[in-house]
Amino acid sequence: MANPKSNEQVDDDFKSKTQLKAESLAIQKVGETLVSLGVAALEKIPMDDELKEAVLLAQRINKKKDGYRRQLQLIGKMMRHRDIQPIELALQELQMTHLKSNKQFHRVEEARDQVLKGDDGINALMNEYPDLDRQKLRQLSRQAKKQQEQNKPPKAARDIFQYLKLYLVD
Repeated sequence: MANPKSNEQVDDDFKSKTQLKAESLAIQKVGETLVSLGVAALEKIPMDDELKEAVLLAQRINKKKDGYRRQLQLIGKMMRHRDIQPIELALQELQMTHLKSNKQFHRVEEARDQVLKGDDGINALMNEYPDLDRQKLRQLSRQAKKQQEQNKPPKAARDIFQYLKLYLVD
């Protein structure tokens, strides 16, 4: 007589063809993400030399050619035989870093717009960031308004952005 527990264990390990295909496609998507990364970002991803060479080759292949698709499939196949959790974690870390820098950039833009509103905006910003130089901000704000009135390039507005970036970005 068969042991009922062994049948349950077999059922737990069983994966349908659809599940296997979905997992395979998910792994291939991770491979496509690796191929889309730049050189500096790829250096931060923990992968062996064989996989790294395959990714670099895929980057060199013309994306419109069939060889590119086959190279992506090869990368997916290679990744199915490896532990991809460290790669996924590194990709998530890169994504979080990117989101954080975007958030900081938008915060600096908002602060610049606040300075361009005039003294009220500068005072509100000074309450939040007391280390800022009020006189410099007022001077740059006046220059920016003058440049806008004269339809000149917004050099002072860019200077405000660069100045605020020093204080607001970690």
